[in-house]
Amino acid sequence: MNLEDFDPSKRFSVLGKSILISGATGSLGKAVAIGLAKGGARLTLADNNQAGLLDLEKDLQGFGTEVVTISCWPDNPENAEQMVSLAVKNFGSLDGVVVTNGTNHVADIVDLHVDEWQRVMDANLRAPWLVCQAAGRQMIKAGKGGSVVILSSTRGKLGHPAGYTAYCTSKAGIDSLVRTLACEWGRHQITINAIGPTVFRSPISAWMFAEEGPGKITREGMLSRIPLGRLGEPEDIVGSIYFLLTSAAGFITGQTIYPDGGYTAG
Repeated sequence: MNLEDFDPSKRFSVLGKSILISGATGSLGKAVAIGLAKGGARLTLADNNQAGLLDLEKDLQGFGTEVVTISCWPDNPENAEQMVSLAVKNFGSLDGVVVTNGTNHVADIVDLHVDEWQRVMDANLRAPWLVCQAAGRQMIKAGKGGSVVILSSTRGKLGHPAGYTAYCTSKAGIDSLVRTLACEWGRHQITINAIGPTVFRSPISAWMFAEEGPGKITREGMLSRIPLGRLGEPEDIVGSIYFLLTSAAGFITGQTIYPDGGYTAG
């Protein structure tokens, strides 16, 4: 293809793509689902929150997109395979995957129980690995390539003094996973990247957006390290993920992209 044939309206599009979102009812998963639905993607939404899936499906009906849901968490290979199989069964293919599963448990390492460490590692690293395994099998079998985006964090690159040994380690593992799978999957034309946001507006982080109290103090401390001078909004994160699922990003793989206002630049 040369630049004379370059059509941005098609290259920056997810129209008609079959995309699986794992962890779809979480703050980021829901925002991604709405963004992709508006772009005309056909969505398979997976989560273990059945009520949340039904609410999200209703929210998406107004966008005219095709949606199927499955109450499922990728905590074992069988569940991950079910999610992928449902997408293929309903839409005939699997073109893209977004994995937003994750959790945290804050405690200094001397106080952190190994079971809590394992719970964070299972949610943040094992679950995405299992989804990648199932999706990779399908995409390689289909022979048409594909795109995978996994949620990482600025904390995969930067340490944190407040008891984040499990979280930071798990996110660093995600960054390594996408680099490794980029090398492994390149010959199959499957791209895989991670998104490493800083704090963005969600129900969980709402306290940090408060005008007064501890949230204001914490926010001001963070803003002193963010060159753009604000915390993230959902659309800041969704835009990066949306782009990585389009053919315009077809030569980008193995990267962790930081929609963080410059937080990791300094």
